[in-house]
Amino acid sequence: MGGAIRESLRQLASDCSLPAALEAMGERWSFLILRGSFNGLHHFEEFQSELGIARNILANRLARLVDKGILERRPCADDRRKIEYHLTDKGYALLPVMISLRQWGERWETRVPAFPVLVDARDSRPIQAVQVLSHDGRPLGKGDLLWALPEDVVSDDDAVEVKAAE
Repeated sequence: MGGAIRESLRQLASDCSLPAALEAMGERWSFLILRGSFNGLHHFEEFQSELGIARNILANRLARLVDKGILERRPCADDRRKIEYHLTDKGYALLPVMISLRQWGERWETRVPAFPVLVDARDSRPIQAVQVLSHDGRPLGKGDLLWALPEDVVSDDDAVEVKAAE
């Protein structure tokens, strides 16, 4: 990724959305809790039993994910004294990130396909690798990307005006 824009890394650490996202997620237990949520876990005891995580750490991570708006606490429908944890829209929006990190780990860290395989529910075929796509759907590589200031970004309206002028 190129581009002429250079920013202070010190400034990026406080303003960039990537460190903010990592701060919201925390560490590996948070990712494993999210994976459990995507796989249908809702109860404290389910997370504790499936992950083998200490109760105090689980309580801390669940509270953090709730505070960040990634999970929400709801009373259990069949026993209002019990609490369930459900993904919010913000939490569901992490699905492509989770898949991308999993695929990256398969390729670069474990070098082994993950088990179980993630497939399309419609036809049980494996999903494709997550890619960065252009506005028109073309896959982009590192040589196709550059940083731009907001005033230098072409909006859809600007592109229509240019096309009409031609």
